[in-house]
Amino acid sequence: MSRIDETKDFVPVRIAVLTVSDTRSVEDDKSGDTLVKRIEAAGHILARRDIVPDERAQIAGILREWSTDDGIDVILSTGGTGLTGRDVTVEAHRDVYEKEIEAFGTVFTHVSMAKIGTSAVQSRACGGVANGTYLFALPGSPGACKDAWDEILSLQLDYRHRPCNFVEIMPRLDEHLRRK
Repeated sequence: MSRIDETKDFVPVRIAVLTVSDTRSVEDDKSGDTLVKRIEAAGHILARRDIVPDERAQIAGILREWSTDDGIDVILSTGGTGLTGRDVTVEAHRDVYEKEIEAFGTVFTHVSMAKIGTSAVQSRACGGVANGTYLFALPGSPGACKDAWDEILSLQLDYRHRPCNFVEIMPRLDEHLRRK
């Protein structure tokens, strides 16, 4: 069963937050604020934070840039995961992924079902890996960001989480690039 192994040391992770919105600014970015507060409260490091409009090429460009930054281990985007015409965050993420973490979306849907019932089908939350960096696309609501962090990411980004976690395999995410 899932648990925290208190005999192990906590390992802080460097996390960047990217809000995707045509209308938000840093002053009214409640979802970004929700993630930043949880990241810092958990003992992780906020590596970067920015807001980008719902433009696929711009989103993908930032994801590519940040995923090659040695000071960033994880990128969390919020917004643009829905079904409307301007919701292109998932497509931008998939343009960048080397590997998709398909179960992330499934587990997020399961968590969401407990909170919002069948409305969870409208979310296209996803996760993947690029350039040795984890990338996760979360919905744009503070509640969805809270659920994704509290129920999934806070555990998987904690080195002490057992039976396994994302942090312990982080050094091997880009091993294919080192094998020549």
